[in-house]
Amino acid sequence: MKLVSAIIKPFKLDDVREALSDIGVQGITVTEVKGFGRQQGHTELYRGAEYVVDFLPKVKVEIAIRNEDLDRTIEAITEAAATGKIGDGKIFVTELEQVIRIRTSESGEDAL
Repeated sequence: MKLVSAIIKPFKLDDVREALSDIGVQGITVTEVKGFGRQQGHTELYRGAEYVVDFLPKVKVEIAIRNEDLDRTIEAITEAAATGKIGDGKIFVTELEQVIRIRTSESGEDAL
């Protein structure tokens, strides 16, 4: 089992959710986060004063999936979240040792 965490631009969330739904992903967790990568934030002008925005708003999408669904999941996120511009985000894949559904106490892939 894998945990796929994708950091994406907020306005692409609906596209990513739709793409994941289309390939049969049943559950996702979404968190509003802030951060920066290579773009290093940017400067803005507010009431004549310039200030630096170090941390940009992003959305973190987390999906627990079976190993065999990994490639399709990454492809769906990549295609749906891409704008072709800097700051499109990153996808991280980590191994899940165990998953437990609290309501039924099912574990492993049955809990997904």
